[in-house]
Amino acid sequence: MLLALLTALGVGGATIVGAVCGFCLKRVSQTFQSVTLSAAAGVMLAAATVGLLFPALEKGGAWNTVLVLAGAVCGGLCLNGCDRLLQRRDPAGGERQKLLLFVAAIAIHNLPEGLAAGIGFGAGSTELALTVALGIAAQNLPEGMVVIAPLLAAGFSPGRTLLIACGTGVTEIVGTLLGYCAVSLSPVLPFALSFAGGCMVYVIVDEMLPLSHREGKVGESYAFLLGFCGMLIVSALLAQD
Repeated sequence: MLLALLTALGVGGATIVGAVCGFCLKRVSQTFQSVTLSAAAGVMLAAATVGLLFPALEKGGAWNTVLVLAGAVCGGLCLNGCDRLLQRRDPAGGERQKLLLFVAAIAIHNLPEGLAAGIGFGAGSTELALTVALGIAAQNLPEGMVVIAPLLAAGFSPGRTLLIACGTGVTEIVGTLLGYCAVSLSPVLPFALSFAGGCMVYVIVDEMLPLSHREGKVGESYAFLLGFCGMLIVSALLAQD
């Protein structure tokens, strides 16, 4: 439980660190954002597959594959439902309100990401849990950075901007602890693992890759590949310890 708590603070803290860095830099170039986000997407995809989906498939049982597929689909549908709910509540009431909805979307998506890290620890595999946590933390750093500039440009005070950006990381801490407790009490571990994996894959495909490839340059794809391969190497090293 102590390791899960420290991981929760680390995963949520990555968003806070990214927010502080973004606040200090104020303006981050679009190219830097795209390359960083692409690399983070690769890291996160490797973490989702190696740390969640593959372990879920290895649990065995005649219906296990069906359960894993159902869990992954449900994870994607859950986040898609959150997206649609936020879009319906998006009135044509000005840029500030739309920006707050954007920040709210990040906070909502951070909750299942935290659940993914917590579920990994609840599964009893520290190596796989750390793999997932590292993948999520790598994504949270640039995410925390890119929130700062739009908030400042919209007229929010520096103190409120930093508070809002850091608040998105708090939901991840809560999600990690909830995921750990839920799996400890639940016998449906393969479904829980694949649900968390589906959430992570949805975030990668629906948000991270479209945002990171807006400029259409080759460098973003190489960054994604390097992030993915780098996370695989880290996962292999953790498994050997």
